[in-house]
Amino acid sequence: MLILSLLQAQSPAGPNPFGTVFMFGAIFMIFYFLLIRPQRKQQKTHDEMVKSLSRGDEVVTMGGIFGKIVHLTDDRVTIRTADDTRLEIERSKIGRRVSGGQAEG
Repeated sequence: MLILSLLQAQSPAGPNPFGTVFMFGAIFMIFYFLLIRPQRKQQKTHDEMVKSLSRGDEVVTMGGIFGKIVHLTDDRVTIRTADDTRLEIERSKIGRRVSGGQAEG
């Protein structure tokens, strides 16, 4: 009986708070290096591409429309998709540059 009461009197040690903090820190680092950092790098590359667009570049919009840039402003791009078809789109919605070209005369 005495032994049983002594075993019950000693409470087991609780979880180590440093281990828990370390675990959450490790999970955050994994998420950072697998998700956050590559996304930021891709966004930075896209922003640099959008800033370097010039008249005559062939581009693809995020919607999949191919066209050639005929006019640029700070936030808008006008692209020619066919002989008489021109689309005005937001500059950030350019998905990628297909090829660079010289300005038309």
